[in-house]
Amino acid sequence: ATMKLKHNINPVLLQLINFIILLYSFVTYIPWYILSGSRHTIARAKQVKAKPVNNKPSGAYRSVNSLHCLASVLYPGCDTLDKVFKYAKTKFKDRRLLGTREILKEEDEIQPSGKVFKKVILGKYTWLSYDDVYMKAVNFGNGLAVLGQQPKTNIAIFCETRAEWMIVAQACFMCNYQLVTLYATLGGPAIVHGLNETEVTTIITSKELMQTKLKEIVSQVPLLRHIITVDGKPTMWAEFPKGVIVHTMASVQAMGAKADPGNKQQARPMPSDIAVIMYTSGSTGVPKGVMISHCNLIAGITGMAERIPNLGEKDIYIGYLPLAHVLELSAELVCLSHGCPIGYSSPQTLADQSSKIKKGSKGDVTTLKPTLMAAVPEIMDRIYKNVMNKVNEMTSFQRNLFILAYNYKMEQISKGYTTPLCDSLIFRKVRMLLGGKIRILLCGGAPLSAATQRFMNICFCCPVGQGYGLTESAGAGTITEACDYTTGRVGAPLVCCEIKLQNWEEGGYYNTDKPYPRGEILIGGQNVTVGYYKNEMRTRKDFTVDENGQRWLHTGDIGEFHHDGCLKIIDRKKDLVKLQAGEYVSLGKVEAALKNLPLVDNICAYASSFHSYVIGFVVPNQKELAELARKKGFKGNWEEICNSPEMEKEVLKVLAEAAMAANLEKFEIPVKIRLSPDPWTPETGLVTDAFKLKRKELTAYYQTDIERMYGKNVK
Repeated sequence: ATMKLKHNINPVLLQLINFIILLYSFVTYIPWYILSGSRHTIARAKQVKAKPVNNKPSGAYRSVNSLHCLASVLYPGCDTLDKVFKYAKTKFKDRRLLGTREILKEEDEIQPSGKVFKKVILGKYTWLSYDDVYMKAVNFGNGLAVLGQQPKTNIAIFCETRAEWMIVAQACFMCNYQLVTLYATLGGPAIVHGLNETEVTTIITSKELMQTKLKEIVSQVPLLRHIITVDGKPTMWAEFPKGVIVHTMASVQAMGAKADPGNKQQARPMPSDIAVIMYTSGSTGVPKGVMISHCNLIAGITGMAERIPNLGEKDIYIGYLPLAHVLELSAELVCLSHGCPIGYSSPQTLADQSSKIKKGSKGDVTTLKPTLMAAVPEIMDRIYKNVMNKVNEMTSFQRNLFILAYNYKMEQISKGYTTPLCDSLIFRKVRMLLGGKIRILLCGGAPLSAATQRFMNICFCCPVGQGYGLTESAGAGTITEACDYTTGRVGAPLVCCEIKLQNWEEGGYYNTDKPYPRGEILIGGQNVTVGYYKNEMRTRKDFTVDENGQRWLHTGDIGEFHHDGCLKIIDRKKDLVKLQAGEYVSLGKVEAALKNLPLVDNICAYASSFHSYVIGFVVPNQKELAELARKKGFKGNWEEICNSPEMEKEVLKVLAEAAMAANLEKFEIPVKIRLSPDPWTPETGLVTDAFKLKRKELTAYYQTDIERMYGKNVK
């Protein structure tokens, strides 16, 4: 009920409309029940999805489909990633695999502010088949060997999400090179740390990143000998370090095509060999390199694939999230192994309204019309806010019609029913924002609010597979089933792993709690990774091995298991702060309650154990705050509005109302805030690539404001 939209329809007219809706529902129910097959879906949604393996409170939960044995292999005999790709190549041969849009035209567009934005007009997708990709990967792997790359040695990729990224990855999997992945948006010191810690001599990148990010730090990587650009020869610069040779990907492939393959059998990887050293963008501290083996990734994608019904050649996946993120890499490997083509995109070209798409031309989703898409909550929250802003701009009749349809569909979804008439008449236009064909949205990387999840269900007419996993678990943990339309939960354990809850006394969470057992989430299974690169102390802290030889990851997240075996994330150990008076505040809980306000684009709650109240940093929505300032008679530019103590108080009133409506305790409600005129993006270093808050960096950035809000007595 709290998620329903509010309308302003005359009560008498509303009664009449409700009667017509009731009549329509009654008349259509029997034919719908017989023809749609949804009764089986409703029955499946109510079934128990995971069970404890024993009667002990500390016992692990497993999916009912893997109670007696955890799944670890996708196809028989395919226990390494090169074997998985070879199997898929043999099965799908000349079918489409990787697609890229050609750039027809680039032009500069001058904004009213004087800034110049690059705009592009893109053509159709051109495709590489399984055979094409396989041959390019073989040649590239052989070419790297010619340059001196040895099996079981590190090689780095620092590149945007694109077809060449996947080709490089497959080449490394084939030749048993350990692929070091770095986010394209990482800051200079983090890139230098990753490259030097892994002692790479070769880095694969793009022209743009080489001439921007790498240019500044290449002299700080003394072991670097080869830079390979995936998209042609870059322009050199005067201070380019001696001893470093720049190659194009095409020239390395040409070397590999001519090379003597030699005895390649010795280079083949073993299941336990490291496939990827993935540097996490890190919401705390310096990025850590997570060592992920071939068997870790295969177990993870085996579990994920089982949760996507009817996955295959009829699907199309759109890839635009960073491939250096385990969510995107796993999703694309799932698609590759099942014959599902992958069309590449970027956040700047994704939709018709995206920042780099020239007005009047088509974004990637409109051209590709994907059926599968992964997203982080930040992107879904943006879509939700943008659509709701458009709804608020409609005429009274249009807005009330949308709200009636929205609320009606919400009720039907909660009962497990579908609404084909509303979908085709009311929500078709919204659905077209993502191409019109999406059948499953996969969400991970951070918690998704119940309101946003329900909005995506309603307006995009598809289930949202909310997942939970970490880089340290190869991205695998849980995913909600397509038939499960409940909100706020992350589903049952995947068939590749088991999950147990460990008591956390300090937070007051116990696996004996009623009605739901609660505690720190521990993930066990073959998907649990080897540990952190050159960081044995942290590895011993976060990973343990039990008496049966099972490896467990201590996630630091707090969860509870519901009666049907589904997990709900309720807290995080690192987010818990004890206030001066002894109350515990979950910063994540405070942020989740306030983040979906139209006035808030982003929020970070902060608390100190030396003080008795919570404060916050807020990135306000420019349009909403400007309107609030106008109503209050405040005049000034954007910076002046954000720096105004008067406007801070007005925003605090809105936050306090929302916090009380969300049943936050009085001590959890922010007492003071700082309005930030600048958004938090991965480029600023204040959020990760998955848009998770980097609390340490945010604290440092707003230190002066923290001292102001706490009266300078901060420790």
